[in-house]
Amino acid sequence: MEYLTNHPLLVFAVTLPAMWLASVAGAWLRRRRPRRGDERNSEFDIILGATLTLLALIIGFSVSMASSRYDQRVTLEEAETNAIGTEFVRADLMAAPDSARVHALLGDYLRLRILFFTSEDDSKLVEISQHTNQMQSQLWAAVRDPAEVASTPATILTVGGMNDVLNSQGYTRAAFWDRIPIEAWGLMAVVGLCCNMMIGYGAQYTRAGKEMALVLPFIVATAFLLIADIDAPRHGLTHVIPRNLISLAQRLGR
Repeated sequence: MEYLTNHPLLVFAVTLPAMWLASVAGAWLRRRRPRRGDERNSEFDIILGATLTLLALIIGFSVSMASSRYDQRVTLEEAETNAIGTEFVRADLMAAPDSARVHALLGDYLRLRILFFTSEDDSKLVEISQHTNQMQSQLWAAVRDPAEVASTPATILTVGGMNDVLNSQGYTRAAFWDRIPIEAWGLMAVVGLCCNMMIGYGAQYTRAGKEMALVLPFIVATAFLLIADIDAPRHGLTHVIPRNLISLAQRLGR
């Protein structure tokens, strides 16, 4: 299920035929058990309306969840850029050899962070994560060692700035892991299938009715595609482009 939600086009390709088949199943059920009586029709219309309303609410809530997570990833990219840029400037307060070392390490680290946002290859992301952990250890050692030798206001300031750099990466990583729960996807799928089955059961079994039976499956599949696209941080069409990190790298000549 997680693999499916990571690929929005696959979500659409699976959802559309599934919803259509549910509609066909509803039409088949009507032929087997046709509706009779105005009272029964009224009850059916009430249940159908309530179910469609529930589907709309769940889809709207899911779009809101996905959008808020996307906005969070964008905000954290900006925060990470500010932390790296600030620490790069603070490193000028250190002694010349230590300052040059921190500048070089931050330049390499900045390129890794850009790769983290732009890479779509899962195997490459594992390698990037390993390199990032190693680079963070080197960055921390580059400011820790001078602070242990001479605890001056300048070294304390650079240590605090480096702590912000490392923390910002952790917040970004957590935001990329924070996705719409699988249970919410399952609930949307179940309600969507029920709605389409009821639409198929209630529609007239004519040529026009068959064509109209495709409308709701297409709408639901498109909504699921939109949700998955916004929620998937890498494999969708909507990506967090690290414009701020790229701009910082260009400004620093890295």
